[in-house]
Amino acid sequence: MKRIFCLLLLGSIGILGIAQENKIKALVGGTLIDGFGSEPIKNSVIIIEGQKIVSVGNQDNTKIPENAEIISTEGMSVLPGLWDMHVHTMLNGHADYAYWDKTYPPLLENVIMPSSAHQLLMAGVTSARDLGAPLKESIAVRDAINKGEIPGATLYVSGPFIQHKPYPGTEDFRWGIDGVEDARKKIRKLATAGVDMIKLIDQDQMTMAEVQAIVDEAHKNNLKVVAHSHRPEEIRRGLMAGADCFEHTGLSSAPEYPKDIMEMIKERTADMSQGPLFWTPTVEVLYNYEYMRDNPEFIDEDSWHRGLPDSVVTDIKKSIEHSDRLPYFQLTSSRRPTLETKVNQLLNAGVVLMVGTDSGIPMKFHSQSTWNELDVWVNEFGIDPMYAIRGATYWPSLWMGVSDEVGTITPGKYADIIAVKGDVLRYISLLQDVDMVIKHGKRYK
Repeated sequence: MKRIFCLLLLGSIGILGIAQENKIKALVGGTLIDGFGSEPIKNSVIIIEGQKIVSVGNQDNTKIPENAEIISTEGMSVLPGLWDMHVHTMLNGHADYAYWDKTYPPLLENVIMPSSAHQLLMAGVTSARDLGAPLKESIAVRDAINKGEIPGATLYVSGPFIQHKPYPGTEDFRWGIDGVEDARKKIRKLATAGVDMIKLIDQDQMTMAEVQAIVDEAHKNNLKVVAHSHRPEEIRRGLMAGADCFEHTGLSSAPEYPKDIMEMIKERTADMSQGPLFWTPTVEVLYNYEYMRDNPEFIDEDSWHRGLPDSVVTDIKKSIEHSDRLPYFQLTSSRRPTLETKVNQLLNAGVVLMVGTDSGIPMKFHSQSTWNELDVWVNEFGIDPMYAIRGATYWPSLWMGVSDEVGTITPGKYADIIAVKGDVLRYISLLQDVDMVIKHGKRYK
């Protein structure tokens, strides 16, 4: 009898566990921006069961299950969880790279990188491309998030940068290559380890044969290549080799991209057999520097403290205490006026822009950067808000090859959903304080 009771009890617990796992949620009343760029749905209803979206519509045509947990989104904009296509979880705003790289490697896997990923998530960023970090730690943190062991944005990791020669003291997360065969060997090693893409920098310092070997070997292993675009020859070689995405609005203080590069870009965008040409301009880091320098109140926002020991927070604050003296930003005043022109050049050439921030670099916190990038696009450059939102939702998921799983609010996809009070199509800066964050059906905020 006792055994039967125990079995019944265990069965009840099992049933309860399944019920909890499959609990139904209904998001009701908000204006839905689904990520596809179509007309927003007012008085929307989104039904979530477990981790997935099962139904999307409005209050007139969508039945709400009787057992659903109803979450009111009245007066809110509801949209897919954001992507940030250029983050560095191994960094968190500290101004002295050499000091950080020497001091904090022991804390990367269990403290620094998990805290960065959690900060992204609480800012409404449910997915992110982590472009440059030690291999072991990148894989470990990504997998821990995917297993539900720690909270954080879903990470897609490149592991170490691939470049001609690593800077002294950075060999753990910057891999140099020496010849074509070594280049292929390094890419195969990364592929075997399970990275999600390859990060290529300083390709203008390599031979063209080495650059081509990197791209070809990556593609052979079903990995896309993300290429720096700071200098003219980096862009030229990246385009010639067939890189899949370019990073930053580069060329230092030059007023615009050279004509020959623009012709190469236009030729590439005209060839739709290769799909769109993607670019992550990361403009806000340069555009907003002077304002942040003169209005340092952003440092007092404690969202970037999440998961960090007080000693690390104090260390970061101390490093940016005199932001006007940072060598990193001394040329910014000359670079800033060129950004809009270069972004418009890319748009007019048919490039698809994606939202990325370079968060983690000096003064750039993971909890603050993504909405700032969207704000600059819309309010400073005049980019259509719907285009900007797609650049932070649909297009990143397509580039990453997971558009059948995330990136839009669609039945059958994971419920990665955020909501904010007000109309983000009119006031994009509302995203600085997201009211609701749901990832894979679980509410985090």
